Amino acid sequence: MKKNIHPENFRFVIFKDMSNETTFLSRSTAHSKDTMVWEDGNEYPVIKLEISNTSHPFYTGKNVLVDTAGRIDKFNKRYAKKK
Repeated sequence: MKKNIHPENFRFVIFKDMSNETTFLSRSTAHSKDTMVWEDGNEYPVIKLEISNTSHPFYTGKNVLVDTAGRIDKFNKRYAKKK
């Protein structure tokens, strides 16, 4: 591995998956104004995620059903030429 390429100003951060409320503690250099108390009683910054390995279909093995027919109908109604 190359030396001196990794940042040294990392800190512990809580990552929170907003789709299923799962949280995990890891190191990061990302900045956040939100904070949260972790299981150890310490307060850490919170980074909110839309999707993580606990909610992604590839990792969970569950497919998300998408209503494509409803989307197409909604699109056609919205942008149909008015007669």
